[in-house]
Amino acid sequence: MKKTSPLRVLVSLLFALAVLGAAAPLHAAGGDKKAGKSEKSSRAPLTLKTDSTPLDRDDALRVSYANVVKKASPGVVYIFTTKILKPRPELAPFFNDPQFRRFFGLPDFGDPDEEGGAGSGRGGSRGGPAQRSQGLGSGVIISTDGYILTNNHVVDGADEVRVAYGEPRRELKAEVVGRDPKTDIAVLKIAASELPAATLGDSDSLEVGDTVFAIGNPFGVGMTVTQGIVSALGRGGLGVETYEDFIQTDAAINPGNSGGALVDSQGRVIGINTAILSRSGGFNGVGFAIPINFARTLAEQLVATGKIRRGFMGVTTQPLDPDLAVQFGVEQGALVTEVTTGSPADKAGFKSGDIITRVNSQPVADSRRLQLAIVRLAPGTEVTIDFMRDGEAQSVSFALGELSSRELADGHFSPGNEDGVLNGVAVTDLSPQLRSRYRIPERIEGAFVSQVDPDSASARDGLREGDIILSLDRRPVRNAEEAIRLSESLKGPKVLVLIWRAGLSRYLVINEGA
Repeated sequence: MKKTSPLRVLVSLLFALAVLGAAAPLHAAGGDKKAGKSEKSSRAPLTLKTDSTPLDRDDALRVSYANVVKKASPGVVYIFTTKILKPRPELAPFFNDPQFRRFFGLPDFGDPDEEGGAGSGRGGSRGGPAQRSQGLGSGVIISTDGYILTNNHVVDGADEVRVAYGEPRRELKAEVVGRDPKTDIAVLKIAASELPAATLGDSDSLEVGDTVFAIGNPFGVGMTVTQGIVSALGRGGLGVETYEDFIQTDAAINPGNSGGALVDSQGRVIGINTAILSRSGGFNGVGFAIPINFARTLAEQLVATGKIRRGFMGVTTQPLDPDLAVQFGVEQGALVTEVTTGSPADKAGFKSGDIITRVNSQPVADSRRLQLAIVRLAPGTEVTIDFMRDGEAQSVSFALGELSSRELADGHFSPGNEDGVLNGVAVTDLSPQLRSRYRIPERIEGAFVSQVDPDSASARDGLREGDIILSLDRRPVRNAEEAIRLSESLKGPKVLVLIWRAGLSRYLVINEGA
């Protein structure tokens, strides 16, 4: 009999703690190709139940909103996700150690050469047992034939998605029809019919102070309703998503509420609950929901094609500060600083110095509002743009182009192409606002990473939004244009990237061929 030394037991214990830590559920920004991929769809268009009747804001306060809850709650579902966490390869030898397995009560998975052993992909002993990470969220039934609207982060990376609804409760496996990480929207489909589809309201008619209710499954305790008001409209710049136009509310939203309904006092869904601002992780009275008018246009595209196509105008703009507003003689708008050659805006005659004030009669308060107004429209959509030039009001109509991976409506640029490197990465120059927000010292020069496609090699190999690219293939990068030029000239498939993150510089190897 072989004696086990105390040192061997101690080493085994330390590695076990590392294994248990590695098996804990993680919440990452990256996507799962399996969950997100969707081929061209031949699905029938969504049939939605809508009601845009104005609220009676002079109605006296009610004693109870029970009838509102009864109307809205059947359309809200529970969502349960499962992700298979594969064991870390560097820990695999320790799972083969019989002493290790017996000491921690781990089962014997048999001979690695037998069926179900190593290499079979079934959790063989050479690779260790696979772990399962469980997640939960909420969703809204938007059609009687089984389409469900939820947040992308609820289903992101999931190997299996299940939906529970109704009384008595019924649970079905769900298909991820499509998802959009840039807005945090996803559409699911379950094989069911005659479902209690929610009535969708008109989020554009909301006003600050309107009564709202958040309905969902916080912490997995079951269907829960909380009440509040619309605290603010058009919230953005939070860094939660690429395109932000949130409804802010003080109705309690907690983990598990994500993807659930924000409804008005008539029981109509006017938002999809998405995020909270909190220093503790709990609800502090500041929650955010995606307006339903924005979400429904995305859902219709995802059902029709499985992906999102966004409109493209072709201008770079900046906000109007008070001094600029005085100089140009306007109160608000988006100041055009550059027009992309050959773009729809270029062909329509836009010039640097123009101030865009309206899109299809809707006011444009600033650059972010212009971006949101354009990207929510499909390519080919005819738009009418009102603008000021040299103090005179002008208007022009033209068809939008399509926003590609190299063109963003807010003036960002995406390096990389099929023959280059860093595909799916968007960069922009380091502005004073970015330096202040991310505490970037003046001595740091480079290209700020504003967006990383969650399905890209860059995301997989560790590049994140907020990183600053200092060099590519040991060649210095001082701004976004240099990053773009270098990314296109480097053939790859591997590239050495030096980045600055949270006060430290580090190297990454991005492998486009993996």
